[in-house]
Amino acid sequence: MALNVHQLHIFYTVSERGSFSAAAQSLHMTQPAVTMQVQALEERFGTKLFNRTTKRLELTEAGHRLLPQARKAVELMRDTDEMMTKYIEELKGRLQFAASLTIGEYVLPRLLGSFLRRFPNVSVDMKVMNTTEIIEAVAHQGLDFGIIEAPCDVPGFEAQAVMDDELLLIAPANHPFASREQVSLEEAIREPLVLREKGSGTRQIMEEELQRHGVTEERLRVVSEFGSTGAVKSAVEAGLGLSLLSVWTIKHELALGLLKPVRITGVSFRRQFYSVRLRSSLLPIPAVALLSELGELSHE
Repeated sequence: MALNVHQLHIFYTVSERGSFSAAAQSLHMTQPAVTMQVQALEERFGTKLFNRTTKRLELTEAGHRLLPQARKAVELMRDTDEMMTKYIEELKGRLQFAASLTIGEYVLPRLLGSFLRRFPNVSVDMKVMNTTEIIEAVAHQGLDFGIIEAPCDVPGFEAQAVMDDELLLIAPANHPFASREQVSLEEAIREPLVLREKGSGTRQIMEEELQRHGVTEERLRVVSEFGSTGAVKSAVEAGLGLSLLSVWTIKHELALGLLKPVRITGVSFRRQFYSVRLRSSLLPIPAVALLSELGELSHE
């Protein structure tokens, strides 16, 4: 059985802190979990590492022998972490990737600023495409990865959830719904609707969730369909109808008081955004750093 460095770290912390409870607090673990890991280490070596009494905890001879090696292992882990952190902060390179419409036009421009300020030597080349075009570009045009609005089930590709999103009912500021926090589903579907085109990720999420609640497309009062989120927002502002849009797409209009988001009671249009890449490829380190930060950045 291979030596577990995590167990060495726990053993070292127990010896330094002088008790299992103090080590558990330092490591943000439960005391039983700390005890279990030390016992596993003792079982591996076939000897006791601590003498446990009601008053104090003392290292055995074997524990004294192990302690310097455990200290070296912990110091090596810390040095490695510091070295890699410094390396990541000095990242250089050009990221080439694609994003679908909502993500590319409304989400990433808000989030990339923080990332690029942290990594000033990284530059970004982002293309805005539909999902089919993104898959093609990643496969054949040398893009590092793509970010899309739904899971990808294409042979040879790997998809990973990277961000959360939610669609909300959007009303103009002078609509009766604008003074309410929630409306019923029946109230919502009686209103004229201005929607994204069929086949868009936003439309797909809306239709799937409504169908789960027994609402078919025939029951909706769809008065207009548009191929861009910007056109939908303009139509809602002009009073043509209500819509369901990502919370990311309306931040500017909310700040200006032009649109008001309203929740539909008992209905949740939540979804995730996914990164997609060729399973056979390795992401460059700047891409790994960006994707790992997107979820945290999106909640700031």
